[in-house]
Amino acid sequence: MAAGFAVPTFDPRAAGSAFGDGGFYTGGYAGPAMAPPPPLGGSIETGQGGYFAPQTYSSQQGQASLLTGGFEDEPPLLEELGINFEHIYRKTFAVLIPFSKIDSSLHINDDDLAGPFFFGFIFGVFLLLSGKVHFGAIYGLSVTGSVALWGLLNLMSDQGISIYTTVSVWGYCLLPMVILAFLSLAMPLAGIFGIILTAICVVWCTHCAAAMFVQASHLVNQRLLIAYPLALFYTCFALFTIF
Repeated sequence: MAAGFAVPTFDPRAAGSAFGDGGFYTGGYAGPAMAPPPPLGGSIETGQGGYFAPQTYSSQQGQASLLTGGFEDEPPLLEELGINFEHIYRKTFAVLIPFSKIDSSLHINDDDLAGPFFFGFIFGVFLLLSGKVHFGAIYGLSVTGSVALWGLLNLMSDQGISIYTTVSVWGYCLLPMVILAFLSLAMPLAGIFGIILTAICVVWCTHCAAAMFVQASHLVNQRLLIAYPLALFYTCFALFTIF
């Protein structure tokens, strides 16, 4: 043949240096140099060609988050649900002292519904223990009365009042009815003494609720007009305790 191809020769010594003693390839790759990975830690750092370092939390941190209300920037669970035990205690104490000064920032601007739901449930439980099952009637009267009072107060007031404030005010003022339902477990209310005690509780509830609604709706000269539907409303709850 006029022209031929050069056959490459195989050098075992060169192959040994490239493949190593075990016969594996140990030669390097002439590519772009890569930066070493960032160290793992509590913070997330990124770099060119790097990756996100995961955050690690110990079991002690997880248990602490459950017991103390969460992580650093997370509010407590009760605060997220709108339950403030200090406000519930202060509102309850204000109803128990009917002639105390009303704090408008506490009773009017704070639409707390935890206390009314609790008092309504306890009221139904006391009636149940006395042999009177009125849970459905309590629920129906509460919804109907709340809507009626809310509509009436908004018609009388120019500034208006929210439905949540309406439920919060009359719900906390239901506390004397809860006390009356508790007393019905030990004594009958169908007699003269029971009727007098029931009338006192109705007046008690009406006085506290009317005073708070006057502050909420700014109807200072129309307190008797607000007290009249409230008296009828609480009288219906009083009838549950008697019959």
